[in-house]
Amino acid sequence: MTNQKKFGIWMDNHHAVVVGSAEGNDDSLAVIAHIHGEKTTQNSSENTAFNQEKTVQGKFFKEISTHLTNATHIHVTGTGTAQEQFIHYLADTPQFKNSQTSESTSIKMNDEKLIQFISSKF
Repeated sequence: MTNQKKFGIWMDNHHAVVVGSAEGNDDSLAVIAHIHGEKTTQNSSENTAFNQEKTVQGKFFKEISTHLTNATHIHVTGTGTAQEQFIHYLADTPQFKNSQTSESTSIKMNDEKLIQFISSKF
């Protein structure tokens, strides 16, 4: 099981916390990034609002995925359906085609509890 890059992500629709291997140490996990997504603005056209929401979500997912370099295992947790949508995004991204993904639902937690939670998943 050497050279395995494991990452955990807690996310909702507008915020994500990425946990991964500490620099130079594959055994210990640490918070790598806190990512805040854009909020969509009100729009009178339903079609335009939908397109804007998809564009903002795509940017948010892309920002998260930049922190998952050479990922072999990714566990995504959070509230709502954002984690399921993110897993589908990863499956459609060639870079993550061979990464193993899993998901669970959990409430928001502080960074230390998140690290413990993600550690228990691997």
